[in-house]
Amino acid sequence: MAEEKQSYRCKFQNDEWSRMGGILMETQSESSQPRQAIPSVSVTYATTGRDQAPNEMGMRAMQERAYEKRGEQYLLIKSPPASGKSRALMFIALDKLQNQGVEQAIVVVPEKSIGSSFNDEPLSKFGFWADWVVQPHWNLCNAPGGDDGKVGAVGKFLSSADKVLVCTHASFRFAVDKFGIEAFDGRLIAVDEFHHVSANPENKLGAHLGALVARDKVHVVAMTGSYFRGDAAAVLSPEDEAKFDTVTYTYYEQLNGYKYLKTLDIGYFFYSGSYADDILKVLDPNEKTILHIPNVNSRESTKDKHREVEHIIDALGDWQGADPVTGFQLVKTPEGRVLRIADLVDDEAAKRDRVSAALKDPAQKNNRNHVDIIIALGMAKEGFDWIWCEHALTVGYRASLTEIVQIIGRATRDAVGKTTARFTNLIAEPDASAENVTEAVNDTLKAIAASLLMEQVLAPRFNFTPKSPKSGPVEGFDYGEDGYDPTKTNVGFNETSGQFQIEIKGLVEPKSKEAKRICQEDLNEVITAFVQDKTTIERGLFDEELVPEELTQVRMGKIVAAKFPELAAEDQEAIRQHAVAALNLTQKAKEIAVTSKDDSQASGNTALIDGVRKFAMDVRELDIDLIDRINPFGEAYAILAKSMSEESLKQVAVIISAKKVQLSPEEARDLARRAVKFQQERGRLPSILSPDPWEKKMAEGVAYLVRMKQEAANV
Repeated sequence: MAEEKQSYRCKFQNDEWSRMGGILMETQSESSQPRQAIPSVSVTYATTGRDQAPNEMGMRAMQERAYEKRGEQYLLIKSPPASGKSRALMFIALDKLQNQGVEQAIVVVPEKSIGSSFNDEPLSKFGFWADWVVQPHWNLCNAPGGDDGKVGAVGKFLSSADKVLVCTHASFRFAVDKFGIEAFDGRLIAVDEFHHVSANPENKLGAHLGALVARDKVHVVAMTGSYFRGDAAAVLSPEDEAKFDTVTYTYYEQLNGYKYLKTLDIGYFFYSGSYADDILKVLDPNEKTILHIPNVNSRESTKDKHREVEHIIDALGDWQGADPVTGFQLVKTPEGRVLRIADLVDDEAAKRDRVSAALKDPAQKNNRNHVDIIIALGMAKEGFDWIWCEHALTVGYRASLTEIVQIIGRATRDAVGKTTARFTNLIAEPDASAENVTEAVNDTLKAIAASLLMEQVLAPRFNFTPKSPKSGPVEGFDYGEDGYDPTKTNVGFNETSGQFQIEIKGLVEPKSKEAKRICQEDLNEVITAFVQDKTTIERGLFDEELVPEELTQVRMGKIVAAKFPELAAEDQEAIRQHAVAALNLTQKAKEIAVTSKDDSQASGNTALIDGVRKFAMDVRELDIDLIDRINPFGEAYAILAKSMSEESLKQVAVIISAKKVQLSPEEARDLARRAVKFQQERGRLPSILSPDPWEKKMAEGVAYLVRMKQEAANV
């Protein structure tokens, strides 16, 4: 027994025993199948041109919608990147300054580069009754701030007769600290990229806004492309959020209303080894591309960012030197074409600033040939405007779903001749030889969460209604060739608004005004919380014994209750049912669209729309029980299986299964000792996926001890 115990200790202390893949599975050779970028989302839009057609005052669709609510004291604008939030704020702020008794407008942006979005605009040229003008010394993103610094400049502005100031979040926070919230009475505070705010008391900007709203003597316009945070923390407290009137403009409305961009693909590419060796499998030199290399502290990084850039440039062709004016790297491809590559990774400030200035040159905004590829690390994300970008290529999973939405937004600008855009995320796939397999699996699960979220964000808006004897057709909705049938559940689509009207038997209707608004406008926030819940994703994908209702009813119910504690239980249940229906319908529709062999029935809208209608119309009675019974992660599993080797997929399942093991430490140690003996006798470790229950039990014991050791190390 002593000999066996010593053998166990040696094995446990060996590095291989601290690696999940090495403990739980035999290392097998890599799959011989070539890895491919598999689009997990591919959506085609109608390109109606509606989003780009201004009204008589020069407002696009979203801006007109926001301007209609210009009289609200607290206004939250939720719309995608490139939808025109900056100009919408200009229209609203000018009205508040001229007609609503507001003394001054302070525009707050997260970083200096975004301040240029609020430069002077000749709005009267396009039909509005005033121009947007910011005195140069009051745009603190460009101006030095004077002798008292930028915080002192804010103080001078507050006592001046001028009307508009632009500053960073940081300058605003420090100004509130210095002058107090009372100094801002009677002003409009406009916060761009509002998802930087958090209800967490440690978030200073959130705390200041909470105090300003509580004092109730300011106007606030909050703008964001994604009203959720990567850390799953609430942006506003429920009490503060209830004071805001909301304007929601969806990704679907924006893209469907474009004039040129018709198709958006979002895919995940799993690689092994160094990403730089696989980069040209997904980087097409013929596409205008923003390439974000991994953070130097991430698992995907080689720890030498400059060498990574050199490797990428070398893979693209022969370096021809740098353009003396722009600083762009010139690279000649094997086909003889010279690529213009902007390197924003360079640490030499003078070089990087010259490249950055060249990218922002307003004279080149509409010049498609100005630059071909932009390589960045922390730059070229939110607020970066390059309309020609066709491919946003990101290496390494970004911890924030918000950041992914922002990066995708770099490619979703409408431009002449640009019909297709795509986002690709390269992620290191789990490998038995990896230093930290659990980290790789975690990244994979996050990628699935991002995919699920984007599928929902890119889909049309759902308007669910209970099926009853009094149900009837809604004006403006197309119910298909046979029209509305009162004997069945019906699905209608309004091409102008991009909305589905879907009847569901047994659906609970929201009662309060706020619950109705959430069901109509904010289901994506509920779904985001659901797919950011790591335990939910793990169980949904890999727990074969899982009953779907455990996720769709119990887990989703808890998430809704935590997110909207002020609502009545009946309203919480209504929101839960609407969110589950939206998530499952999108997943099922995508599955139908991907697997359908019959393209003859494809309409002028999208395959996703046809998939929703086909699924809803093919079932005899679409009801809430049916929707609850569908596993919302089933299609995500299919995408994961397509994108990864069989071996990698097994490792994911192994690690997830190991987390479900419930043993006492004494039982685990005994099983681990027996696992050591098993290895000595058979030359391999026991597998947690083995059909032999005893072998599986031994592997579970080892997995439990390893997990306990890792948790102890993290304390």
